[in-house]
Amino acid sequence: MKDIIQFLAALKQNNDRGWFQKHKTEYIAAQGAFNAFVEKLIAGIVSFDDSVSGVNVKDCIYRIYRDTRFSADKSPYKTHMGAFVCPGGRKSDYSGYYFQVGPEESGYPEGNMLATGNYRLDSKVMHILREDICMDAEDFEQRLKQASLFKLDDTDMLKRVPNGFERNAPYSGYLMYKAYCLVYSPGKSFMTGDDLLERTLGAFRSTKPFLQYLNRAIAYSKE
Repeated sequence: MKDIIQFLAALKQNNDRGWFQKHKTEYIAAQGAFNAFVEKLIAGIVSFDDSVSGVNVKDCIYRIYRDTRFSADKSPYKTHMGAFVCPGGRKSDYSGYYFQVGPEESGYPEGNMLATGNYRLDSKVMHILREDICMDAEDFEQRLKQASLFKLDDTDMLKRVPNGFERNAPYSGYLMYKAYCLVYSPGKSFMTGDDLLERTLGAFRSTKPFLQYLNRAIAYSKE
Protein backbone atom coordinates (compact mmCIF):
# COMPACT_ATOMS: atom_id res chain seq x y z
CA MET A 1 0.00 0.00 0.00
CA LYS A 2 2.98 2.34 0.34
CA ASP A 3 3.06 3.23 -3.35
CA ILE A 4 -0.73 3.73 -3.39
CA ILE A 5 -0.57 6.08 -0.41
CA GLN A 6 2.33 7.95 -1.99
CA PHE A 7 0.34 8.49 -5.20
CA LEU A 8 -2.77 9.60 -3.30
CA ALA A 9 -0.72 12.06 -1.23
CA ALA A 10 0.66 13.60 -4.42
CA LEU A 11 -2.82 13.73 -5.92
CA LYS A 12 -4.11 15.53 -2.84
CA GLN A 13 -1.51 18.26 -3.41
CA ASN A 14 -2.19 18.46 -7.16
CA ASN A 15 -5.88 17.73 -7.59
CA ASP A 16 -6.35 18.96 -11.13
CA ARG A 17 -6.76 17.36 -14.54
CA GLY A 18 -3.47 18.62 -15.95
CA TRP A 19 -1.38 16.99 -13.21
CA PHE A 20 -3.47 13.82 -13.32
CA GLN A 21 -2.98 13.37 -17.06
CA LYS A 22 0.79 13.81 -16.71
CA HIS A 23 0.83 11.14 -13.99
CA LYS A 24 -1.71 8.76 -15.55
CA THR A 25 0.81 5.92 -15.63
CA GLU A 26 1.34 6.22 -11.88
CA TYR A 27 -2.42 6.22 -11.33
CA ILE A 28 -2.87 3.08 -13.43
CA ALA A 29 -0.14 1.33 -11.43
CA ALA A 30 -1.68 2.40 -8.09
CA GLN A 31 -5.17 1.38 -9.14
CA GLY A 32 -3.87 -1.94 -10.42
CA ALA A 33 -2.15 -2.66 -7.11
CA PHE A 34 -5.29 -1.73 -5.20
CA ASN A 35 -7.47 -3.95 -7.38
CA ALA A 36 -5.08 -6.86 -6.88
CA PHE A 37 -5.39 -6.45 -3.12
CA VAL A 38 -9.19 -6.23 -3.30
CA GLU A 39 -9.28 -9.48 -5.27
CA LYS A 40 -7.44 -11.22 -2.43
CA LEU A 41 -9.64 -9.44 0.12
CA ILE A 42 -12.83 -10.72 -1.52
CA ALA A 43 -11.50 -14.28 -1.59
CA GLY A 44 -10.56 -14.02 2.08
CA ILE A 45 -13.96 -12.69 3.11
CA VAL A 46 -15.74 -15.44 1.16
CA SER A 47 -13.83 -17.98 3.26
CA PHE A 48 -15.81 -16.94 6.35
CA ASP A 49 -18.85 -15.20 4.84
CA ASP A 50 -20.28 -16.88 1.77
CA SER A 51 -22.99 -14.21 1.42
CA VAL A 52 -20.55 -12.28 -0.79
CA SER A 53 -19.75 -15.24 -3.05
CA GLY A 54 -19.88 -14.33 -6.71
CA VAL A 55 -18.87 -10.67 -6.44
CA ASN A 56 -15.75 -9.52 -8.24
CA VAL A 57 -13.41 -6.53 -8.00
CA LYS A 58 -15.43 -4.45 -10.45
CA ASP A 59 -18.55 -4.97 -8.31
CA CYS A 60 -16.79 -3.53 -5.27
CA ILE A 61 -14.46 -0.66 -6.23
CA TYR A 62 -15.31 2.99 -6.89
CA ARG A 63 -14.24 5.35 -9.66
CA ILE A 64 -11.61 7.90 -8.71
CA TYR A 65 -13.51 10.64 -10.53
CA ARG A 66 -15.70 12.79 -8.28
CA ASP A 67 -19.25 13.85 -9.13
CA THR A 68 -18.95 17.60 -8.60
CA ARG A 69 -22.36 18.63 -9.95
CA PHE A 70 -23.87 19.30 -6.55
CA SER A 71 -20.72 20.01 -4.54
CA ALA A 72 -19.02 23.28 -3.67
CA ASP A 73 -15.73 21.39 -3.88
CA LYS A 74 -14.94 21.10 -7.59
CA SER A 75 -11.80 18.98 -7.15
CA PRO A 76 -12.09 16.43 -9.95
CA TYR A 77 -10.58 13.41 -8.17
CA LYS A 78 -11.08 11.49 -4.96
CA THR A 79 -7.97 11.27 -2.83
CA HIS A 80 -8.69 7.81 -1.46
CA MET A 81 -9.36 4.36 -2.89
CA GLY A 82 -12.16 2.28 -1.45
CA ALA A 83 -13.87 -1.07 -1.93
CA PHE A 84 -17.25 -2.17 -0.58
CA VAL A 85 -17.60 -5.95 -0.45
CA CYS A 86 -21.24 -6.86 0.05
CA PRO A 87 -23.86 -9.30 -1.25
CA GLY A 88 -24.68 -8.34 -4.83
CA GLY A 89 -21.90 -5.74 -5.05
CA ARG A 90 -21.71 -2.11 -3.99
CA LYS A 91 -24.81 -1.08 -5.97
CA SER A 92 -27.05 -3.45 -4.03
CA ASP A 93 -29.04 -2.37 -0.99
CA TYR A 94 -27.18 -4.69 1.36
CA SER A 95 -24.60 -3.84 3.99
CA GLY A 96 -21.03 -5.03 3.68
CA TYR A 97 -17.34 -4.65 4.46
CA TYR A 98 -15.63 -1.39 3.45
CA PHE A 99 -11.87 -0.99 3.00
CA GLN A 100 -10.28 2.41 2.36
CA VAL A 101 -6.73 3.65 1.92
CA GLY A 102 -5.77 7.32 1.81
CA PRO A 103 -2.94 9.80 2.42
CA GLU A 104 -4.10 10.83 5.92
CA GLU A 105 -3.75 8.78 9.09
CA SER A 106 -7.45 8.01 9.50
CA GLY A 107 -11.03 8.95 8.73
CA TYR A 108 -13.16 9.70 5.71
CA PRO A 109 -12.57 10.87 3.01
CA GLU A 110 -8.76 11.02 2.99
CA GLY A 111 -7.68 8.57 5.67
CA ASN A 112 -7.30 4.87 6.25
CA MET A 113 -10.31 3.02 7.58
CA LEU A 114 -12.26 -0.22 7.80
CA ALA A 115 -16.01 -0.22 8.22
CA THR A 116 -18.86 -2.71 8.32
CA GLY A 117 -22.42 -1.65 7.63
CA ASN A 118 -24.04 0.84 5.31
CA TYR A 119 -24.49 4.60 5.56
CA ARG A 120 -27.54 4.63 3.29
CA LEU A 121 -30.08 2.38 5.01
CA ASP A 122 -33.59 3.54 4.19
CA SER A 123 -36.15 4.53 6.83
CA LYS A 124 -37.98 1.18 6.69
CA VAL A 125 -34.80 -0.76 7.43
CA MET A 126 -33.85 1.67 10.22
CA HIS A 127 -37.25 1.14 11.83
CA ILE A 128 -36.88 -2.64 11.66
CA LEU A 129 -33.41 -2.46 13.20
CA ARG A 130 -34.65 -0.30 16.04
CA GLU A 131 -37.50 -2.73 16.69
CA ASP A 132 -35.00 -5.61 16.74
CA ILE A 133 -32.84 -3.77 19.27
CA CYS A 134 -35.87 -3.13 21.46
CA MET A 135 -36.81 -6.81 21.40
CA ASP A 136 -33.33 -8.05 22.35
CA ALA A 137 -30.78 -5.37 23.14
CA GLU A 138 -28.40 -7.92 24.65
CA ASP A 139 -28.10 -9.70 21.31
CA PHE A 140 -27.21 -6.42 19.61
CA GLU A 141 -24.68 -5.51 22.30
CA GLN A 142 -23.02 -8.92 22.08
CA ARG A 143 -22.45 -8.45 18.36
CA LEU A 144 -20.86 -5.07 19.05
CA LYS A 145 -18.56 -6.57 21.67
CA GLN A 146 -17.37 -9.23 19.26
CA ALA A 147 -16.09 -6.46 16.96
CA SER A 148 -13.78 -5.11 19.66
CA LEU A 149 -11.62 -2.97 17.34
CA PHE A 150 -14.64 -1.12 15.96
CA LYS A 151 -17.14 1.37 17.28
CA LEU A 152 -20.53 2.51 16.06
CA ASP A 153 -20.26 5.64 13.96
CA ASP A 154 -21.86 8.40 16.02
CA THR A 155 -21.74 11.09 13.33
CA ASP A 156 -24.77 13.42 13.46
CA MET A 157 -26.71 11.35 15.99
CA LEU A 158 -30.34 12.18 16.63
CA LYS A 159 -31.05 14.55 19.52
CA ARG A 160 -33.82 12.34 20.89
CA VAL A 161 -35.25 8.85 20.58
CA PRO A 162 -37.44 8.49 17.47
CA ASN A 163 -41.19 8.63 17.92
CA GLY A 164 -42.81 5.32 18.72
CA PHE A 165 -39.94 4.05 20.89
CA GLU A 166 -39.51 4.19 24.66
CA ARG A 167 -37.30 7.14 25.54
CA ASN A 168 -36.06 6.00 28.95
CA ALA A 169 -35.25 2.38 28.18
CA PRO A 170 -31.69 1.18 29.00
CA TYR A 171 -31.04 0.60 25.31
CA SER A 172 -32.54 3.89 24.07
CA GLY A 173 -29.13 5.29 23.17
CA TYR A 174 -28.79 2.69 20.42
CA LEU A 175 -31.96 4.01 18.81
CA MET A 176 -30.49 7.44 18.17
CA TYR A 177 -27.91 6.49 15.56
CA LYS A 178 -28.53 7.75 12.04
CA ALA A 179 -26.59 4.86 10.54
CA TYR A 180 -25.70 1.46 11.92
CA CYS A 181 -22.10 1.20 10.78
CA LEU A 182 -19.02 -0.03 12.63
CA VAL A 183 -15.83 1.92 11.96
CA TYR A 184 -12.16 1.37 12.73
CA SER A 185 -9.33 3.77 11.91
CA PRO A 186 -6.14 1.69 11.86
CA GLY A 187 -3.66 4.29 10.61
CA LYS A 188 -0.86 4.12 8.06
CA SER A 189 1.29 1.61 9.96
CA PHE A 190 -1.54 -0.92 9.69
CA MET A 191 -1.95 -0.25 5.98
CA THR A 192 1.74 -0.55 5.16
CA GLY A 193 2.39 -3.69 7.20
CA ASP A 194 3.36 -6.96 5.54
CA ASP A 195 0.41 -8.69 7.22
CA LEU A 196 -2.21 -6.20 5.99
CA LEU A 197 -4.44 -8.79 4.37
CA GLU A 198 -4.44 -11.14 7.36
CA ARG A 199 -5.11 -8.35 9.86
CA THR A 200 -7.87 -6.86 7.70
CA LEU A 201 -9.58 -10.24 7.34
CA GLY A 202 -9.30 -10.83 11.08
CA ALA A 203 -10.90 -7.49 11.80
CA PHE A 204 -13.71 -8.04 9.32
CA ARG A 205 -14.33 -11.57 10.58
CA SER A 206 -15.15 -10.12 14.02
CA THR A 207 -17.85 -7.93 12.47
CA LYS A 208 -19.67 -10.73 10.62
CA PRO A 209 -22.32 -11.23 13.35
CA PHE A 210 -23.10 -7.50 13.25
CA LEU A 211 -23.34 -7.57 9.46
CA GLN A 212 -25.68 -10.56 9.56
CA TYR A 213 -27.90 -8.59 11.94
CA LEU A 214 -28.13 -5.69 9.49
CA ASN A 215 -28.66 -7.79 6.37
CA ARG A 216 -31.37 -9.83 8.08
CA ALA A 217 -33.33 -6.62 8.58
CA ILE A 218 -32.67 -5.52 4.98
CA ALA A 219 -33.86 -8.87 3.63
CA TYR A 220 -36.98 -8.68 5.80
CA SER A 221 -37.76 -5.19 4.48
CA LYS A 222 -37.82 -6.59 0.94
CA GLU A 223 -40.43 -9.26 1.72
